[in-house]
Amino acid sequence: MTTLHVRDLVKEYRLRSGPRRSTLRAADRVSLTLRPGRTVALVGESGSGKSTVARIIARLERPTGGEIEAVDAKGRRIRDRDYRHHVQMVFQDPFASLNPFHTIEHHLVRPLRLHGRARDRESGRTMAGELLERVNLTPAADIAGRRPHELSGGQRQRVAIARALAPGARVVIADEPVSMLDVSIRLGVLNLLARLQREEDLAVLYITHDLATARHFSDDILVMYRGRVVERGPADDVILAPAHPYTRLLASAAPDPEARGRSRQITVPESAGSPTALSGRGCHFRDRCPSAMEICSRTPEPVEVAPDHAAACWLHTPESGDGTGTAPGGAPTGGAGRPAGADPDPEAPAVGRGAGGRAGSTDTGTDPGTGGDSDTGGE
Repeated sequence: MTTLHVRDLVKEYRLRSGPRRSTLRAADRVSLTLRPGRTVALVGESGSGKSTVARIIARLERPTGGEIEAVDAKGRRIRDRDYRHHVQMVFQDPFASLNPFHTIEHHLVRPLRLHGRARDRESGRTMAGELLERVNLTPAADIAGRRPHELSGGQRQRVAIARALAPGARVVIADEPVSMLDVSIRLGVLNLLARLQREEDLAVLYITHDLATARHFSDDILVMYRGRVVERGPADDVILAPAHPYTRLLASAAPDPEARGRSRQITVPESAGSPTALSGRGCHFRDRCPSAMEICSRTPEPVEVAPDHAAACWLHTPESGDGTGTAPGGAPTGGAGRPAGADPDPEAPAVGRGAGGRAGSTDTGTDPGTGGDSDTGGE
């Protein structure tokens, strides 16, 4: 069992446009913990820094600051090459992440050999067949001899999951693993990840735009906006009782079949800034926030609004006004610091409510549904 700690992670990129130079902070003091047997979802709109965090954890990018520490079951720190044995990544596009010139067997035997799990090619073939069966790709011998273009999108993503498990990974970083798959097969791949997590006690970081799948397939949710984590907490609490205005905005944008024609859209002022923020002080959401105040020019620290549920928002601090947590203009707040004009708990945006809830995507360019109802390999 492996536990991964990320503390105050910072990633900056130098930008240059003619004679002008600036700094883009893609990740700003991001902290999270991935524990065995639990899934943490990282949600937010495109450009919020989710994939940057994932690539840094997978050691595909170097951080500007902060610390990433992986420890084994005995509390010993995992270093250097052993880190890659324990931490692996599943990429968004399964076709681009697989070499079209090689067979599926090659994609699985190679990491088995490189990481010392298979002594020779024959034992590698045997272990590759076992990996294919674990991800429900059968008959394994037939699948192993094919090339990526001979498989469906869902089957290719299952191969990518098997490849991530080949080195013996205990921490899996899944970067939007179903966003490029057909709606009808997304749920099967997510059920596969959930089953593997339970059976092998994996720690999973699930990156997604989809609030409904984030709620149903994760234990905790972190919401990112312009490089910062603005809200974190148990999945149900973050989705059903959002405390940060940005989280409420995401939830209101997702379709709710129970709304029955009632509008849940939150009106926000048009953003004066870019989708990604340059390094600087203040709340990054203040130029779009309907509750923006003068104090929002200062950077807020996370405030606990409920047990294990925190939001980085001045609405939940005494400094926001008279110490009672009032919204701008003196309007009283309801629930966990929510302005009275926002959705109260009974009418809160219940994305994917109940077992039959459909997935609602916050990315308007993707299909909002997950579809499917089985965990099979024959997409």
